[in-house]
Amino acid sequence: MDQLLQYVITGLSVGMVYALIALGFVLIWKSSSVANLALGQIVLMSAWFNYSMFVEHGLPIYLAFVLVIMFALMLGWVIERFALRPLIAQPILSLIAVTLGIGYFLDGLITFIWPASTAGFGNNPIFPNDVIHIGPAIISQQYIWVIGIGLLVFILLTLFFRYHKMGVAMRATADDQMAVQACGIPVTRVFSTSWMLACVVAAIGGVLISSIGGISHGLADTGLKAFSVVILGGLDSFGGALIAGPLIGLAESLAGGYISIENWGGIRDVVPFIIIIIVMVIKPFGLFGEKRIERI
Repeated sequence: MDQLLQYVITGLSVGMVYALIALGFVLIWKSSSVANLALGQIVLMSAWFNYSMFVEHGLPIYLAFVLVIMFALMLGWVIERFALRPLIAQPILSLIAVTLGIGYFLDGLITFIWPASTAGFGNNPIFPNDVIHIGPAIISQQYIWVIGIGLLVFILLTLFFRYHKMGVAMRATADDQMAVQACGIPVTRVFSTSWMLACVVAAIGGVLISSIGGISHGLADTGLKAFSVVILGGLDSFGGALIAGPLIGLAESLAGGYISIENWGGIRDVVPFIIIIIVMVIKPFGLFGEKRIERI
Protein backbone atom coordinates (compact mmCIF):
# COMPACT_ATOMS: atom_id res chain seq x y z
CA MET A 1 0.00 0.00 0.00
CA ASP A 2 2.83 2.42 0.84
CA GLN A 3 4.48 1.70 -2.52
CA LEU A 4 1.21 2.33 -4.34
CA LEU A 5 0.80 5.71 -2.66
CA GLN A 6 4.34 6.68 -3.57
CA TYR A 7 3.78 5.67 -7.18
CA VAL A 8 0.55 7.69 -7.27
CA ILE A 9 2.18 10.85 -5.86
CA THR A 10 5.14 10.50 -8.23
CA GLY A 11 2.85 9.91 -11.19
CA LEU A 12 0.63 12.88 -10.37
CA SER A 13 3.59 15.24 -10.00
CA VAL A 14 5.22 14.17 -13.27
CA GLY A 15 1.81 14.15 -14.94
CA MET A 16 1.23 17.78 -13.92
CA VAL A 17 4.47 18.68 -15.68
CA TYR A 18 3.33 16.82 -18.78
CA ALA A 19 0.04 18.71 -18.59
CA LEU A 20 1.83 22.08 -18.45
CA ILE A 21 3.95 21.24 -21.48
CA ALA A 22 0.87 19.93 -23.29
CA LEU A 23 -0.88 23.20 -22.49
CA GLY A 24 1.87 25.00 -24.41
CA PHE A 25 1.16 22.74 -27.37
CA VAL A 26 -2.58 23.43 -27.16
CA LEU A 27 -2.02 27.19 -26.92
CA ILE A 28 -0.20 27.28 -30.24
CA TRP A 29 -2.50 24.79 -31.92
CA LYS A 30 -5.66 26.69 -30.97
CA SER A 31 -4.35 30.05 -32.15
CA SER A 32 -2.50 29.07 -35.33
CA SER A 33 -3.14 25.34 -36.02
CA VAL A 34 0.60 24.69 -35.86
CA ALA A 35 1.98 21.61 -34.11
CA ASN A 36 5.04 22.80 -32.18
CA LEU A 37 7.55 19.94 -32.30
CA ALA A 38 10.25 21.95 -30.51
CA LEU A 39 8.60 22.00 -27.07
CA GLY A 40 10.85 19.26 -25.69
CA GLN A 41 13.98 21.22 -26.57
CA ILE A 42 12.48 24.37 -25.03
CA VAL A 43 11.89 22.38 -21.82
CA LEU A 44 15.50 21.15 -21.82
CA MET A 45 16.99 24.58 -22.58
CA SER A 46 14.91 26.22 -19.83
CA ALA A 47 16.05 23.58 -17.33
CA TRP A 48 19.69 24.20 -18.23
CA PHE A 49 19.21 27.98 -18.06
CA ASN A 50 17.71 27.67 -14.59
CA TYR A 51 20.61 25.42 -13.53
CA SER A 52 23.09 27.98 -14.84
CA MET A 53 21.47 30.85 -12.95
CA PHE A 54 20.79 28.94 -9.73
CA VAL A 55 23.82 26.67 -9.35
CA GLU A 56 26.61 28.07 -11.52
CA HIS A 57 25.97 31.76 -10.80
CA GLY A 58 24.59 31.26 -7.28
CA LEU A 59 21.46 33.40 -7.68
CA PRO A 60 18.52 32.90 -5.29
CA ILE A 61 15.99 30.49 -6.71
CA TYR A 62 13.23 33.11 -6.95
CA LEU A 63 15.50 35.41 -8.98
CA ALA A 64 16.68 32.52 -11.16
CA PHE A 65 13.04 31.57 -11.78
CA VAL A 66 12.15 35.14 -12.81
CA LEU A 67 15.07 35.15 -15.24
CA VAL A 68 13.91 31.81 -16.67
CA ILE A 69 10.45 33.29 -17.31
CA MET A 70 11.97 36.34 -19.00
CA PHE A 71 14.22 34.09 -21.08
CA ALA A 72 11.21 31.99 -22.14
CA LEU A 73 9.23 35.10 -23.12
CA MET A 74 12.11 36.34 -25.25
CA LEU A 75 12.64 32.90 -26.82
CA GLY A 76 8.96 32.59 -27.74
CA TRP A 77 8.93 36.07 -29.28
CA VAL A 78 12.08 35.43 -31.33
CA ILE A 79 10.82 32.09 -32.65
CA GLU A 80 7.46 33.49 -33.72
CA ARG A 81 8.80 36.77 -35.11
CA PHE A 82 11.77 35.54 -37.12
CA ALA A 83 11.03 31.88 -37.89
CA LEU A 84 7.25 31.56 -38.23
CA ARG A 85 5.80 34.96 -39.11
CA PRO A 86 7.54 35.05 -42.53
CA LEU A 87 5.72 31.78 -43.32
CA ILE A 88 2.19 33.10 -42.71
CA ALA A 89 -0.20 31.84 -45.43
CA GLN A 90 2.21 29.02 -46.28
CA PRO A 91 1.13 25.35 -46.06
CA ILE A 92 0.75 24.06 -42.51
CA LEU A 93 3.22 21.27 -43.24
CA SER A 94 5.90 23.89 -43.87
CA LEU A 95 5.23 25.52 -40.50
CA ILE A 96 5.37 22.19 -38.69
CA ALA A 97 8.63 21.32 -40.46
CA VAL A 98 10.08 24.65 -39.31
CA THR A 99 9.26 23.86 -35.68
CA LEU A 100 11.06 20.53 -36.12
CA GLY A 101 14.07 22.38 -37.48
CA ILE A 102 13.93 24.81 -34.54
CA GLY A 103 14.01 21.81 -32.22
CA TYR A 104 17.17 20.44 -33.84
CA PHE A 105 18.75 23.90 -33.78
CA LEU A 106 18.03 24.30 -30.07
CA ASP A 107 19.37 20.79 -29.50
CA GLY A 108 22.70 21.75 -31.01
CA LEU A 109 22.74 25.08 -29.20
CA ILE A 110 22.17 23.35 -25.87
CA THR A 111 25.05 20.95 -26.50
CA PHE A 112 27.30 23.88 -27.44
CA ILE A 113 26.47 26.02 -24.37
CA TRP A 114 26.11 23.20 -21.83
CA PRO A 115 28.31 20.31 -23.04
CA ALA A 116 27.68 18.27 -19.89
CA SER A 117 25.23 15.46 -20.56
CA THR A 118 23.70 15.46 -17.08
CA ALA A 119 23.50 17.72 -14.05
CA GLY A 120 21.88 17.62 -10.64
CA PHE A 121 21.13 20.16 -7.97
CA GLY A 122 22.83 18.11 -5.25
CA ASN A 123 23.01 20.08 -2.03
CA ASN A 124 21.11 23.00 -3.57
CA PRO A 125 17.64 21.59 -4.24
CA ILE A 126 15.09 23.87 -5.86
CA PHE A 127 12.41 22.79 -3.39
CA PRO A 128 12.78 21.39 0.13
CA ASN A 129 13.66 17.71 -0.07
CA ASP A 130 12.42 16.86 3.42
CA VAL A 131 10.06 13.93 3.54
CA ILE A 132 6.50 13.85 4.82
CA HIS A 133 4.65 10.81 6.08
CA ILE A 134 1.27 9.96 4.58
CA GLY A 135 0.19 6.83 6.37
CA PRO A 136 2.89 4.22 5.81
CA ALA A 137 4.26 6.05 2.75
CA ILE A 138 7.23 8.42 2.79
CA ILE A 139 6.89 11.20 0.20
CA SER A 140 9.44 13.86 -0.68
CA GLN A 141 8.14 17.43 -0.42
CA GLN A 142 9.45 18.10 -3.94
CA TYR A 143 6.58 16.13 -5.46
CA ILE A 144 4.01 18.08 -3.44
CA TRP A 145 5.56 21.38 -4.56
CA VAL A 146 5.46 20.30 -8.20
CA ILE A 147 1.77 19.34 -8.00
CA GLY A 148 0.88 22.59 -6.19
CA ILE A 149 2.75 24.87 -8.60
CA GLY A 150 1.30 23.03 -11.59
CA LEU A 151 -2.25 23.55 -10.32
CA LEU A 152 -1.50 27.21 -9.56
CA VAL A 153 -0.28 27.81 -13.11
CA PHE A 154 -3.43 26.21 -14.52
CA ILE A 155 -5.63 28.41 -12.32
CA LEU A 156 -3.77 31.57 -13.36
CA LEU A 157 -4.01 30.67 -17.05
CA THR A 158 -7.71 29.90 -16.71
CA LEU A 159 -8.31 33.33 -15.17
CA PHE A 160 -6.19 34.91 -17.91
CA PHE A 161 -8.23 33.34 -20.71
CA ARG A 162 -11.52 34.16 -19.04
CA TYR A 163 -11.00 37.77 -17.96
CA HIS A 164 -7.95 39.32 -19.66
CA LYS A 165 -8.47 41.07 -22.99
CA MET A 166 -5.61 39.22 -24.67
CA GLY A 167 -6.85 35.91 -23.28
CA VAL A 168 -10.31 36.56 -24.71
CA ALA A 169 -8.72 37.59 -28.03
CA MET A 170 -6.73 34.34 -28.12
CA ARG A 171 -9.89 32.31 -27.53
CA ALA A 172 -11.67 34.23 -30.26
CA THR A 173 -8.77 33.75 -32.67
CA ALA A 174 -8.98 30.02 -32.12
CA ASP A 175 -12.63 30.12 -33.28
CA ASP A 176 -12.44 32.58 -36.17
CA GLN A 177 -9.28 34.43 -37.20
CA MET A 178 -11.03 36.51 -39.88
CA ALA A 179 -13.66 37.79 -37.44
CA VAL A 180 -10.97 38.77 -34.92
CA GLN A 181 -9.04 40.65 -37.59
CA ALA A 182 -12.22 42.42 -38.68
CA CYS A 183 -12.64 43.65 -35.08
CA GLY A 184 -9.27 45.40 -35.30
CA ILE A 185 -7.27 42.89 -33.24
CA PRO A 186 -3.88 42.15 -34.85
CA VAL A 187 -3.77 38.39 -35.32
CA THR A 188 0.03 38.42 -35.53
CA ARG A 189 0.14 39.84 -32.01
CA VAL A 190 -2.11 37.02 -30.83
CA PHE A 191 0.20 34.47 -32.47
CA SER A 192 3.23 36.07 -30.82
CA THR A 193 1.57 36.06 -27.40
CA SER A 194 0.56 32.40 -27.76
CA TRP A 195 4.16 31.42 -28.54
CA MET A 196 5.48 33.44 -25.61
CA LEU A 197 2.98 31.85 -23.22
CA ALA A 198 3.70 28.39 -24.63
CA CYS A 199 7.42 28.85 -23.99
CA VAL A 200 6.70 30.10 -20.47
CA VAL A 201 4.65 27.04 -19.49
CA ALA A 202 7.29 24.80 -21.12
CA ALA A 203 9.98 26.60 -19.12
CA ILE A 204 8.04 26.15 -15.88
CA GLY A 205 7.65 22.48 -16.76
CA GLY A 206 11.40 22.22 -17.34
CA VAL A 207 12.20 23.76 -13.95
CA LEU A 208 9.70 21.52 -12.16
CA ILE A 209 10.68 18.22 -13.76
CA SER A 210 14.41 18.91 -13.38
CA SER A 211 13.84 19.57 -9.68
CA ILE A 212 12.72 15.94 -9.34
CA GLY A 213 15.21 13.96 -11.39
CA GLY A 214 17.92 16.42 -12.41
CA ILE A 215 18.81 17.43 -15.94
CA SER A 216 19.62 15.08 -18.79
CA HIS A 217 19.10 15.03 -22.52
CA GLY A 218 16.11 12.79 -21.88
CA LEU A 219 14.15 15.88 -20.81
CA ALA A 220 13.73 16.64 -24.51
CA ASP A 221 11.59 13.50 -24.72
CA THR A 222 9.04 15.11 -22.42
CA GLY A 223 7.85 17.00 -25.49
CA LEU A 224 6.84 13.72 -27.11
CA LYS A 225 5.25 12.48 -23.90
CA ALA A 226 3.34 15.75 -23.63
CA PHE A 227 2.13 15.09 -27.16
CA SER A 228 0.53 11.88 -25.89
CA VAL A 229 -1.24 14.02 -23.29
CA VAL A 230 -2.54 16.27 -26.07
CA ILE A 231 -3.78 13.29 -28.07
CA LEU A 232 -5.53 11.82 -25.02
CA GLY A 233 -7.11 15.07 -23.84
CA GLY A 234 -7.80 16.63 -27.24
CA LEU A 235 -5.75 18.93 -29.46
CA ASP A 236 -7.84 21.98 -28.62
CA SER A 237 -8.84 21.32 -25.00
CA PHE A 238 -7.17 23.03 -22.03
CA GLY A 239 -9.21 20.99 -19.56
CA GLY A 240 -8.29 17.84 -21.46
CA ALA A 241 -4.60 18.58 -20.90
CA LEU A 242 -5.20 19.07 -17.17
CA ILE A 243 -6.95 15.71 -16.88
CA ALA A 244 -4.89 13.70 -19.35
CA GLY A 245 -1.51 14.78 -17.94
CA PRO A 246 -1.95 13.15 -14.52
CA LEU A 247 -3.49 10.09 -16.20
CA ILE A 248 -0.42 9.63 -18.38
CA GLY A 249 1.86 10.26 -15.41
CA LEU A 250 0.00 7.71 -13.30
CA ALA A 251 0.11 5.09 -16.07
CA GLU A 252 3.83 5.68 -16.54
CA SER A 253 4.61 5.54 -12.81
CA LEU A 254 2.53 2.44 -12.12
CA ALA A 255 3.95 0.64 -15.15
CA GLY A 256 7.48 1.53 -14.10
CA GLY A 257 6.80 0.46 -10.52
CA TYR A 258 5.06 -2.85 -11.09
CA ILE A 259 5.70 -4.13 -14.60
CA SER A 260 9.40 -3.22 -14.58
CA ILE A 261 9.91 -5.76 -11.82
CA GLU A 262 9.38 -8.50 -14.42
CA ASN A 263 12.42 -7.38 -16.46
CA TRP A 264 10.40 -4.91 -18.50
CA GLY A 265 12.60 -1.97 -17.56
CA GLY A 266 11.69 0.25 -20.53
CA ILE A 267 7.95 -0.19 -20.31
CA ARG A 268 7.36 3.13 -18.55
CA ASP A 269 8.76 5.04 -21.54
CA VAL A 270 6.55 3.10 -23.94
CA VAL A 271 3.26 3.48 -22.05
CA PRO A 272 2.45 7.04 -23.28
CA PHE A 273 2.79 5.96 -26.90
CA ILE A 274 0.72 2.83 -26.35
CA ILE A 275 -1.98 5.14 -25.02
CA ILE A 276 -1.67 7.30 -28.16
CA ILE A 277 -2.32 4.27 -30.38
CA ILE A 278 -5.31 3.09 -28.33
CA VAL A 279 -6.92 6.55 -28.19
CA MET A 280 -6.38 7.21 -31.90
CA VAL A 281 -8.12 3.94 -32.74
CA ILE A 282 -11.05 4.36 -30.35
CA LYS A 283 -11.52 8.14 -30.19
CA PRO A 284 -9.40 10.05 -32.73
CA PHE A 285 -10.37 13.49 -31.38
CA GLY A 286 -9.34 12.69 -27.81
CA LEU A 287 -11.43 12.59 -24.67
CA PHE A 288 -12.42 16.27 -24.79
CA GLY A 289 -11.38 17.36 -28.28
CA GLU A 290 -13.80 19.05 -30.63
CA LYS A 291 -15.03 16.84 -33.44
CA ARG A 292 -14.45 18.41 -36.82
CA ILE A 293 -15.84 17.21 -40.13
CA GLU A 294 -14.22 18.73 -43.19
CA ARG A 295 -16.02 18.53 -46.50
CA ILE A 296 -14.01 18.40 -49.70
